[in-house]
Amino acid sequence: MSGHEDSRRTFDAQDRKELGVHIHHLNCGTDCPLGGALFDGRSAGPLGRIVCHCLLIETPAHGLVLVDTGYGLRDVAHPHRHPDPRISLPWRLMLNIRLREQETAIRQVEALGYRAGDVRHIIATHLDFDHAGGLEDFPNATVHVMQREYDDATGPRRGIVARNRWRTRQLDDVGAWRRYGARGEAWFGFDAVRDLDGLPPEILMVPLPGHTWGHAGVAIRQADGWLLHAGDAYFYRGEMRQARRRCTPGLRAYQRLMEVDATQRLRNQDRLRRLSVERRGEVTVTCTHDPVELERCQAGDPL
Repeated sequence: MSGHEDSRRTFDAQDRKELGVHIHHLNCGTDCPLGGALFDGRSAGPLGRIVCHCLLIETPAHGLVLVDTGYGLRDVAHPHRHPDPRISLPWRLMLNIRLREQETAIRQVEALGYRAGDVRHIIATHLDFDHAGGLEDFPNATVHVMQREYDDATGPRRGIVARNRWRTRQLDDVGAWRRYGARGEAWFGFDAVRDLDGLPPEILMVPLPGHTWGHAGVAIRQADGWLLHAGDAYFYRGEMRQARRRCTPGLRAYQRLMEVDATQRLRNQDRLRRLSVERRGEVTVTCTHDPVELERCQAGDPL
C-alpha cells in the first residue's frame, strides 16, 4: 500500500478501537517578547505571547509519548548557571521567557495522573533550547531525533545562533537516544521516517529541514485523519490554510534569524501550506509557537 493510499483510507469503528491514541495538547513554555501584536498578531498590550506547543500521546500498547518537551524543571531552577547556562541570557532577554514550573511537561504529565516513568518515548522535532529543556525530566524515556540534528546539537557549534540555540546542559544527562535518517515510503509526498523503534506505526517523523538541518515534523494517524506537528517549520497561523502566506513582522524576522537555509525553509513551508489547503479534512497541520492554534487544538476546534 502506498503512502497516499494509506493516508486516504476510510477509518471505521474497528480502526478507532485498534488505534486508540489520545492526544493532549500542552503548553510547555511561554515567551512574552516586547512588540505585542507584532509577534502574536492579537495582543493589545506591549508584550506578545508565544507558546511551546507539545503533544502528549496516550497509546494503548506503547505507554506515553511526548512530542518535544519545552522548558524543563532545571531550566526553571537554574537557567543561568555558569559556565554553560541552560538558556543563554541574550535569548532569554530577547524572548522575555517566563519560566514556570507548572508549565513544564513533567508537572503537566503528573497533573494528568501519570508519573515520569510512564513516558517511555520522546520525539524531538529538533533540539533547540525551547524544545529540549525537559528531556532530562524523563530519565527512562528513549529520545527519538534525526541523526543530523543530534550531530549538530552535540558537535562543534559555530556562530552566535548555533551557540545559543543548542544548549549542551539540556542534553548531557539523556540516557537513551534513537537517531534516524530519512527512510520508508513517502507521506503525502514528503519524505518519512517510519517504524520508529518501539513506537506504533501510526507515528512518523517527517523531515522538514530549513529551520535546522535535522528539523522534522511528527505525524500521528488518528481515527479521523492525520495530525502533523510541524515544529518550527512555520511560526504563525497565517502561514497555513490559505493560498498566500501571512506572517507578523516579529515572527518573520525571528524565523530568518534562526534559519540555517532560507531556500529549504521556505520551500518546505510552501509544501506544508499546499498540504494544509489541498488535504484539509485529512491532515491537520499545527506548529509549536502559535497560541491560537494551541487554543483551538485544546478546545477540539478545527484549524
